[in-house]
Amino acid sequence: MSAAVPFARHVGIELVEIAPGRGVATLGESATSVNHIGSQHAGALFTLGETASGAAVAGTFAEVIANIRPLAAHASIEYVKLARGTITATAVTSGEPADLLLTLRRDKKVAFDVAVTLTNEAGVTIGSMSVRWQVRLG
Repeated sequence: MSAAVPFARHVGIELVEIAPGRGVATLGESATSVNHIGSQHAGALFTLGETASGAAVAGTFAEVIANIRPLAAHASIEYVKLARGTITATAVTSGEPADLLLTLRRDKKVAFDVAVTLTNEAGVTIGSMSVRWQVRLG
């Protein structure tokens, strides 16, 4: 998946887990990922969350991944604490993966939300994100 999303690789995001309904990615702090106050840049955090949500989508539709067109149609993010150090994004689909796959096969399309929690190295939530995905077969 890293090869399929070169921008995420450029930002420094590492995919940790791709599973049905779940994706996990991390972003280490670097000279290029911090902002003017020394915390992780908001844009880097957004990319981290969107990447983790895409991993959850890929894991959900792994058996048909070559035949789908996933599109992030809407996303919103809330930053609640300064993000310092390595940040982990954990994404979970709103529907059961088997049900989403069944709907895709039946209707040739499916739309659903992915909730993302952003945490620091101490496990403290520093933000949350919601991404609305539309997936089509073909």
